[in-house]
Amino acid sequence: MSLQPPLTADEQPITTFVVTDIEADGPNPRRSSMLSFASVACDVAGQVIAEFEAVLTPRPDRQPDETTMAWWATQPEAWKFATEGAEAPETVMPRYADWVESLPGYRVFAAAPMIFDGPWMDEYLDVFAGTRVLGGPFKSRQIFRGGGVCLYTMAGAMRGAPYLKWGMQRAPAEWYGHIEHTHKAIDDARGFANVLAKLFELSGKLDYVEATESMYR
Repeated sequence: MSLQPPLTADEQPITTFVVTDIEADGPNPRRSSMLSFASVACDVAGQVIAEFEAVLTPRPDRQPDETTMAWWATQPEAWKFATEGAEAPETVMPRYADWVESLPGYRVFAAAPMIFDGPWMDEYLDVFAGTRVLGGPFKSRQIFRGGGVCLYTMAGAMRGAPYLKWGMQRAPAEWYGHIEHTHKAIDDARGFANVLAKLFELSGKLDYVEATESMYR
């Protein structure tokens, strides 16, 4: 069991961001299967530390979504990458959890958007590896710290865009390092890792704000 210790007041530890993209045969992890995923572990400057990618066999207790499968029919090359060489999630997810724990410092999950990729990874880690994407005061194995980073939200806000123009396709190509979004999980995760580095570059120029009195009880 791994419990990440709390920070002390003066501590500035290494933080590794685990930027993750998933592909699935439906929109809901309680009904369909995750087909593949990839994670790029990087520091705040976007320096890549390690990468992990896997293709998963569909769960026998889940069903593909008709609308999603119709979309996949228009993406034959991406479908190939998302389905060939599949391994059982029972094998992959514990291996992934061990990989995350091997990364330096505090590990933070990041995705675009968190509301899509996060629940898929959380479900599979919970079911197959006994851990979660969410970090918190739980008496269980914790491989990530805190609530993670939603690149969709952060990118929209840092661009100064109104909410309805927060789409990741609106972020400049240079923020992605000109890596095309191909729906091959590792390509997409690499592009998002570059976006994360750009966002931290921008946020690092802002005035630092911290409460003198907490509203949390």
